[in-house]
Amino acid sequence: MANIHAEKTKQLRKDVAPFAKSETRLSIQQLINTLGPLLLIWGAGYVLLQYSPWFTALCSILASGFVIRAFIIFHDCTHGSFFQNKKANAIIGNITGLLTSFPYEKWKREHTIHHATSSNLDKRGIGDIDMLTVDEYLEKSKLGRLGYRLYRNPIVMFGLGPLFMVLVLNRVNRKDAKRKERLNTYFTNIVLLVICTTLILIFGWTTFLLVHGLTLFIAGALGIWLFYIQHTYEDSYFEVDSEWDYVKAAVEGSSYYKLPKILQWVTGNIGFHHVHHLSPRVPNYKLEDAHESIKPLQQATTITLKTSLESIRYKLYDPDNYRFVTFKEAAERETKRDKTRNKTLTN
Repeated sequence: MANIHAEKTKQLRKDVAPFAKSETRLSIQQLINTLGPLLLIWGAGYVLLQYSPWFTALCSILASGFVIRAFIIFHDCTHGSFFQNKKANAIIGNITGLLTSFPYEKWKREHTIHHATSSNLDKRGIGDIDMLTVDEYLEKSKLGRLGYRLYRNPIVMFGLGPLFMVLVLNRVNRKDAKRKERLNTYFTNIVLLVICTTLILIFGWTTFLLVHGLTLFIAGALGIWLFYIQHTYEDSYFEVDSEWDYVKAAVEGSSYYKLPKILQWVTGNIGFHHVHHLSPRVPNYKLEDAHESIKPLQQATTITLKTSLESIRYKLYDPDNYRFVTFKEAAERETKRDKTRNKTLTN
């Protein structure tokens, strides 16, 4: 059985290999149809404010879609998949990082760790949305449980989450960061400070927040949602380290988020997340082709806009039954456990 699985894994990697090569023409084309409109819409937002703040708000909403698309380019650069040249990936990665507020080297390392540990119950904590098992949650104090419940609350995760990510998480290095990573984060912070200060001095706080602030907030909320839904859904794969398998984590632990074509374009095909986790070197513009060409990849869990909303209620993971559960189900388990314990003590 193990040999059969190994052969299937080997064949799957072989099948996806032809797609794991960028094409300079397509990459440049994507840069033009993403960064060009983004800068034009931002510019229009500043100009149109003199007529109505609603026009500016509309521009910010439109711009948020292009920020997400710019982030996908940034994301590909961190994987070395947007260009074949390492230096070109670094240059474009840093530019798109500035446009989306992400430091290139910091996110590159943390996201690499995420790929190496995704769905591994024993190696959570870096590049992931925090997710506790039922037992871990029940072992926490009342204050610890409250903190986790607040963290997993949609209003906090998708409302305060973008602010925390942009203002705090992306601005600070991890303790184990090396010199190159630290300097890159400092560089990103300084350049962003200069850009933001300049825009504020020219246009004022209100205008800046309505254009760039609103854009990044919407894009951040949608980005967190995409990351959340790609790994939090019914029948998702999670396993302890000794049983963890990279290919299973990719194909079964990452969803195929089937989106309408316009949203698929805006999100840079990241809905084909199972393909991306199987082979991070596949550029975003080839993910769909890989999915359509390789039959085993089409067996990944498919989620639609409608069904994805169900995942909001998933708060904890139950490794004994391989499923996500709600806080209510966890409370019921704790009550049952306490009753059994009291009965044992009484007897």
